[in-house]
Amino acid sequence: MQATLFELNQECSALTSWFDEMLNYFQVYEEAGWPDRLGRQMRGFLHGNIRPIRTLSLFSGGGGLDIAFHDAGFDVVEMVEIEAKYARTLEHNVQQNQHLEKTKVTCKDIRQYQPDPELQVDFVIGGPPCQTFSAAGRRASGVTGVDDPRGTLFEEYVRLLNILKPQGFLFENVYGITGAQNGTAWQEIQSAFKSAGYSIFFRVLDAADYGVPQHRERLFIIGLKTGSFLFPYPTHGPDASDNRLYYSAGKAINDLLLSDQKIGIGGKFGDLLFDIPPGLNYSFYTKEMGHPSPVFGWRSKFSDFLYKADPELPVRTIKAQGGQYTGPFSWENRPFAIEELKRLQTFPDDYQILGSRQVCIEQIGNSVPPQIGRILALSILDQVFGINLPFEIKYLPKDAQLSFRSRKRKLTASYIMKAKDAINDLNYPQVNRIGNNVLNEGRLIRYISKNFEWSDTQKKSYSTISFYIERNENELIISVNKNNKENIKYSIELQSAVDNDWMLQYKKINLHSYDWSDYAFTALWKMFEELINKEYGIADIVQLSGYYQYNPKILSKMSFNLDKTDDNFWIIIKHIVEGFNVGTLIDETQITSFWPIDNKEILPYLKRLRNMGYEIRNSNTNSQIPLGKYLIPYNFPTLNSRSVQLRKRLDDNNE
Repeated sequence: MQATLFELNQECSALTSWFDEMLNYFQVYEEAGWPDRLGRQMRGFLHGNIRPIRTLSLFSGGGGLDIAFHDAGFDVVEMVEIEAKYARTLEHNVQQNQHLEKTKVTCKDIRQYQPDPELQVDFVIGGPPCQTFSAAGRRASGVTGVDDPRGTLFEEYVRLLNILKPQGFLFENVYGITGAQNGTAWQEIQSAFKSAGYSIFFRVLDAADYGVPQHRERLFIIGLKTGSFLFPYPTHGPDASDNRLYYSAGKAINDLLLSDQKIGIGGKFGDLLFDIPPGLNYSFYTKEMGHPSPVFGWRSKFSDFLYKADPELPVRTIKAQGGQYTGPFSWENRPFAIEELKRLQTFPDDYQILGSRQVCIEQIGNSVPPQIGRILALSILDQVFGINLPFEIKYLPKDAQLSFRSRKRKLTASYIMKAKDAINDLNYPQVNRIGNNVLNEGRLIRYISKNFEWSDTQKKSYSTISFYIERNENELIISVNKNNKENIKYSIELQSAVDNDWMLQYKKINLHSYDWSDYAFTALWKMFEELINKEYGIADIVQLSGYYQYNPKILSKMSFNLDKTDDNFWIIIKHIVEGFNVGTLIDETQITSFWPIDNKEILPYLKRLRNMGYEIRNSNTNSQIPLGKYLIPYNFPTLNSRSVQLRKRLDDNNE
């Protein structure tokens, strides 16, 4: 046993030294900006000291992989990128004395790209767009994978492998690719690479494990004509042989000199950012995190919504697309500057990313962080091309398991403790289920636009709506267009679906309409939403009911107090309000089986629902949804003037 322990200690000692040996060789130390210095030193040593490895870059984007492989001595001869706004960045950085000097930039759709007949390459790098396999795709209801044209771009990658026949390639994508379509897409991708004559070796890696101050899980595939490949040991974090601390966000940017940065982010939820502890997001304001005055429902938003970075840790994944509330935000309660985002992605300071702020963020968020790319490139030099490096890289055995996924699953408990401490420090008042009664009982007027803008002041072209509010100890009644000469047309009764525990004082909410108009129906829900927001601080009805992929926390019933059962549309409304086939994908056969309509009436009825504020999704609004299927996420109208879905159409005609 002692001998075994001695051998293990010897191995650990050797493992500890390899990354230090590399940093020491290149005279680099882990201070702010050290990946930049490492890249420069690698470039200076490897260029001219190893034979040129001619490399083609596909889906080059902002150039993250290209920087990494260029630093590692590869001769990146051509970069192919479809987006002209990204190609401008590449073209700037291939000029003399720039990072990608002398590389050819081809701005073209890969489906139209034909390599020069004289082009010979040893290696290919790149990863196609990942939306069809992404988490965002899953939230849009389903991952289309290879059923979406963007999901078949790997076939173009394979086409070029068959033409150019390089010795190997590196393919990068989101890890969701392995589970898309119950694994069939992943099997199809593997088979395609193998049919081109390549053995493939793959792992999901977290960039933070390799010196990037950002957690970013991605699938890396190495394909080889001959030989085998092992992935390098992590250089940072709990899986590193010496438990080297992660390169933290605070350390990565602490020497940057920025001009004055505006504090805050504005907007409806902007003020909430200030109280969120570093490392947490919108979920700080949920009941599950212990907040006494919840604003949001559990898991009702993307994890980057109001996410504030922790300076002591790597940030969560930087996204290419997002809105006003998409983090990471600085622990200083502001958006990160582009210079800071470059550091968090390990782009060199002097690498110029061109375009507006949003275009720069797109390029950063879509890129492979150069630092993890450098480590992989060195591993490829060593194992694939037999380059003798002046230090020894240690590799993960094939069956070695990395722990970043299991550690991630255990974070919720620590987040709850952090939230609890923050709530105590901020002296939040104890939960008050009795609302502030901001809205007085009796009659009040509101105004609504065709785009569902809601206002308590009159505006041009807005419709005027009259409400009447009544309260008692257990019940709230909101009536629209109440007229003593008319009877109630229909009622919607709302109550908690979870043991009467829904953050409201009332056991029951009744919404009464004295009007059959579509806008009156929408206005009833908008008035209820205004009330829970103003009196309880709840952001909207979605937060009260919960995200659609979970069981709703609101139980809804609709009844007609006058005979309207001969009107098919109101029968459909009743079905939706009561939750039938809501929150799940349905096809036309299912629709006609439970709605009293035929196929040709489906689209007109769905458009009418959209005009009432219902969010209706199909393949036209969300490419992740298969053709012929529809999704109604919620049983109440959710569209507002800021909704992304509001700008989308169910078909190619104007609605």
